[in-house]
Amino acid sequence: MWNSLLHSGLAGSFMSFPHVAPSADALREAGAKAAIYGIPFDSTSISRTGANYGPRGMREVSCQFLTYNATLDFDIADALSPVDCGDCDLALANPAVTFDRAKADLLEILRAGALPVTLGGDHSVTIPAAWAVAEHVEDPALILIDTHLDTAPDVGGEKLNHCCPITRAVDAGFDPSRIVLIGMSGWMNPRTEIQYCRDQGIRVIWLEEIWEKGTAWAVDQAREVTRAAPGGVYLSFDIDSLDAAHGAATCCPTPGGLTSREAIELVRGVSAGGLVGVDVVEVAPSLEATAATSLMGVRVAVEAMAFHAGASI
Repeated sequence: MWNSLLHSGLAGSFMSFPHVAPSADALREAGAKAAIYGIPFDSTSISRTGANYGPRGMREVSCQFLTYNATLDFDIADALSPVDCGDCDLALANPAVTFDRAKADLLEILRAGALPVTLGGDHSVTIPAAWAVAEHVEDPALILIDTHLDTAPDVGGEKLNHCCPITRAVDAGFDPSRIVLIGMSGWMNPRTEIQYCRDQGIRVIWLEEIWEKGTAWAVDQAREVTRAAPGGVYLSFDIDSLDAAHGAATCCPTPGGLTSREAIELVRGVSAGGLVGVDVVEVAPSLEATAATSLMGVRVAVEAMAFHAGASI
């Protein structure tokens, strides 16, 4: 009898990290300080689908990376002893059940003292991650790097949607005054969503501001908002924040988005000082002929882990 997805589960682990079940006891025994966790779910997408292949696609190309960065003289294997916890046990087309299962697994990772590195999946997978973080720590902050505000109250009445991760994070207990949205495109966000940000006091950093003032300024602005959060910072990175030339394989490609270098600079900057969790979402490998977008997804995850663990330039 079929269960879950044919392409979920481990065909090969992320960067050949050892496989450890998402159990706090098992993770502690392994000494893991970071854990890869896949949620191959894209049943809430309002546009192109294919992000359900994201975790496997990123795992497949992760073999092209070393855990050691020669420029930084830093090894994430030495610093974090990372493991791969495999994929969520999905309930197909059922976000409520799937997200309850994902939250339970992510809580186990957090309770073990490890950094959950979640691979999506569409952006709805940030919702169970936010639930887990909000339950595990008091008063966390959130940084979103994206082209979309993702502050829709619902989509057609459905609240567990990839347009709603920020609103659901606020519902879960994230303080809106400690949320920063970076890289937003004016052409791809409706009035209702920017009005929500204004009403809630959420800081928005637009693409044009990054063009004018640079990534270092954007990092400083984000850290100013989030540095006082006692629960730490959760980082969500949507691959569609990239210009479509750099990240074509995604649900809603962005013309004129961030360059790959800008994205790396932002991730390094906001991850320095530590994170409580990170996700990379909306990578849809089947939507392009090459692995370029998947490779960038891996790069973001590796950069976040490294700078979370103390790497510096």
